Amino acid sequence: MIKVRIAGVPEHFNFPWLMAIEEGSFADKGIDLQWEDVPEGTGRMCDMLADDQTDLAIILTEGIVKSIASGNQVKILQEFIASPLLWGVHVAHKSPYADPSELEGAKVAISRFGSGSHLMAFVHASNKGWDTEDLKFEVVNTLEGAVKALEAGWADYFMWEHFTTKPLVDKQVFRRLEDCPTPWPCFVIAARQSFWDQNRQLAKEILTTINGYTREFKQIPSIDRTLANRYNQQLEDIREWLAITRWSQYQIDSQVLNNVIDTLFNLNLLSNKINTEDILTN
Repeated sequence: MIKVRIAGVPEHFNFPWLMAIEEGSFADKGIDLQWEDVPEGTGRMCDMLADDQTDLAIILTEGIVKSIASGNQVKILQEFIASPLLWGVHVAHKSPYADPSELEGAKVAISRFGSGSHLMAFVHASNKGWDTEDLKFEVVNTLEGAVKALEAGWADYFMWEHFTTKPLVDKQVFRRLEDCPTPWPCFVIAARQSFWDQNRQLAKEILTTINGYTREFKQIPSIDRTLANRYNQQLEDIREWLAITRWSQYQIDSQVLNNVIDTLFNLNLLSNKINTEDILTN
């Protein structure tokens, strides 16, 4: 058995990986795929790839593009989620903020610098016409850290995936003021450059296996109930999420990737416009 380390957020998007591992589909091909949940999100996974703590990561598109542009030796193997991520803009339930326009100049809670919660704060602010140079941040590491930061007043608002935070909204821990979708496909499968160089056929076997699962995922009987139970979600919320989520089995389009690069560059989040050939595998 060949051991391969893979990291991803502990969210419903990644359930096909857990299914494939639990059902032995990778083991049947001689692959010991070891999954690690990373609640800190993309910023932490970028560090893990750079520090040889994981071989693969299911990671936010904008986060890994910024990391690669900053010198991280990583390649995007494939698009994983083709649909946008719906970022909820949250405040503490008892917060005085009632309208998104009131958040201009407020402090943003982020999991890490370079994470999706950090980068999407710039996209959100730009969409609002705010001066992105005025953004202020409080690093909170995890969703639990964000709850503490907003309740204590260390930060004013927090952006995180709509459905993952929905239970906190239902429990009146957070209030969601609005949603901000990513202007591109949200998740990709990334690999350390050295892993890809040394294990191309192995990586292709992994992609073939997971693509078989994601291609048929929505047709699995009672998958909505399975997901609702596993991730402590309301059934109607999972059904809404399934309706808007599209898994991909193909490489991300270079024009789409150029949009990511241009957006990050125009927001002064990249110091140089990296070429798509430096990001994508063949």
